[in-house]
Amino acid sequence: MINKEIAKIFYETADLLEIKGVAFKPQAYRKAAKSLEDSDKDVSLLYKEKKLKGIKEIPGIGQSLAKKVEEYLKKKKIKYFEELKEETAIQQIVTYYFETKGVSLNELKYNARKKKIIYSRFTKPAKQLLVLSGSIKKAKEAIDKVAEWAKSRGLDYAIETVFKKWLELDRLKPKEIVKKPYYRGNPMVWSETRRKYFVITPEGDWLEFAGKEDEIEWSTIK
Repeated sequence: MINKEIAKIFYETADLLEIKGVAFKPQAYRKAAKSLEDSDKDVSLLYKEKKLKGIKEIPGIGQSLAKKVEEYLKKKKIKYFEELKEETAIQQIVTYYFETKGVSLNELKYNARKKKIIYSRFTKPAKQLLVLSGSIKKAKEAIDKVAEWAKSRGLDYAIETVFKKWLELDRLKPKEIVKKPYYRGNPMVWSETRRKYFVITPEGDWLEFAGKEDEIEWSTIK
């Protein structure tokens, strides 16, 4: 379990470094995280037996990362990771907002360089959202609720939409998705009294459905 705990922190550190725009380091953290996950040796036992030397027996973990593993084993946290989370808080919220709109971090960076997205336009509302929500986690949850609600209705949404809907977040439900039966493109209805399906023809006639259940086509209606 301890290996997985540290691996999770290393993966998240890599993500934050990418958001920050740091090169090479994210790959090193991910490589170390993967080695920790795959290792059949408990890193805490390796440390107990051989200190830093034992930790460095795990592939991909050099002196610098070994010290961070040691720090976690002693304090259950890594100062560098905690500082990185605070430092990139606004960037995390902006990045997450774009992820809910289907824009990856790489696309966001590319579009920002090409001036297709004015990144600075989103930093102020992201900061306001962080203050309003009190944490990155709650800010992301709020964005999720607005995104799900808006997408179910085919609506666009901005970070500012979260402010506007803030007092309604608990009541903000996505539009219900209903599946309706069809047979060869014609709508069907279920008769509770007859316990049968009927097919409605283009002329409006109700014809008793005599086919098999797997012939019924279910279409999603929003």
